[in-house]
Order: sequence, then structure tokens, then C-alpha cells
Amino acid sequence: MTLQVLPLLALGWSPIAVPPPAAAVTRGGLLIGASAAGASSGQMVDGARIGPPPDMPSMLLNQRIVYLGLPLSAQVTELIIGQLLYLQYDSSEKPITMYINSPGTTLEDGRPVGFETEAFAIADTMGYVKPPIHTLLVGKAYGLSALLLASGDKGHRSSLPYCTVMLHQPRGQMAQGQASDIAIKAREVLVNRKNALQMLSAATGQSEERLRADTNRCLYLDAQQAVDYGIVDKIIDKRQAVGVDSLAEDVAAVSRGLG
Repeated sequence: MTLQVLPLLALGWSPIAVPPPAAAVTRGGLLIGASAAGASSGQMVDGARIGPPPDMPSMLLNQRIVYLGLPLSAQVTELIIGQLLYLQYDSSEKPITMYINSPGTTLEDGRPVGFETEAFAIADTMGYVKPPIHTLLVGKAYGLSALLLASGDKGHRSSLPYCTVMLHQPRGQMAQGQASDIAIKAREVLVNRKNALQMLSAATGQSEERLRADTNRCLYLDAQQAVDYGIVDKIIDKRQAVGVDSLAEDVAAVSRGLG
């Protein structure tokens, strides 16, 4: 008996067992209060759901959908790789659909937020996991996010009609320190550029020489140009799919994330 209880006993108080509220939920031997249980599941009032918004990433993951909608920082890379590994554990045969709308390793104004190795890590994981990966561009794919778009399984790389792909060479982080340290970082930028060109060449079928020339300056591609360049295989537009059964099936399959 703890010391805090002794004064209460001296006043004639005796501990009694208080049953949990009727609305409380017990999980794994732990008691969850009625408010917590209601918050997690939501309540219906006059036909409307009252409660916090649903955990959308988890709901998408349950449908084997991975959404990349942020710049490629270390935190985003950790999340994407974790989702891919989990989905492989869940099923090594069912396809994974990856929706991409990312400016790559930089912000819209060109400021770097991540290293090129973030994209390399995701691309390597896409090639490592066993499930087929279908990629779908839903906005923009700039820089190395275009590499991820092109790294999907051939024949299952798609774009919506008004999307944009932009290719550019790697942009190094601000180098500071001794001249020798700056030279080392500069060599690493060139190595990353070489690796990016090799990976993009393998994904698109374009030669490294053409990719090197095209990425000396920013190269913008619309959806059809991305198809011609080999970054995606097809454009999905349900407005043009009326009466075309095969394309309608593709639209429905990709939208559900079922492959």
C-alpha cells in the first residue's frame, strides 16, 4: 500500500472497485476511455460522422496505394520506403500503385531540401521489392521524381492528361569549408549526376548522351512528350474513354489501386 493512500484510510476511506464506463473499450488488457474510443471510430449524429478526419495515408496503404506528394527529403524517403517494404510483406504478388506529384529534391523556388541519394534509395527499393509497381503521375514530376515515375514496371507507367515532367541535372547543396572539402563535394555531385543518368537511361531507353545534353538546362515535357520520351507508357483520360472498354478498365483499375 502506497504512502499516499494511508492518510485517506485514516479518514475512514476505503478503496472500492469502480467498473469502467459502459462505452469504454478494452484492448489488449488496456482500458481506453469512452472519449478515446469514440474519437478513433467516430460517432454518427443525424447521419453525419462526428470525429477526427480519417487517417488518409493508412486508408490508401490499405488499398496498396503509395502517394508521393512532397519534396524528396529524408523524412519522406523513410516513409515511402517503409510503405513499400510493408506492402511487400503484406503480399509479394499484388501490385502497388504509386501516385507521384513531387518537385523532386528541391522546392518550387529551386532551394534544395534533400540529396539525390533520397531518390536513389526509393528507386532501389522499387527494384528490390517483389510486387509489381505501377506509377501514375497526377501533377508534376520534377528532377529525380521523374526518375521514380519512370522506374515503375514497363507498361504500367501512366500520366493524367495535364501533367508536367521536368528533367534537370542534380543541384548540389551549398558547399562550405576548406577548398579540399568543396572539391570532394563537387566530385560527389558529378557522381550523383552520372548515376542518375544511368538509371534514367535504363528506365526510358534514351542514351546517356542525349539525357546529358537534355538536362544541361531544364527540359519540360507535357504528358504526350513524356510518353514519347519513354518516361511513361500511356495517358489516362476517362473523358476520352467513353465507349472504349480497355481504357475504361485501365482507369478503374488504377483508380482503385488494384493494378
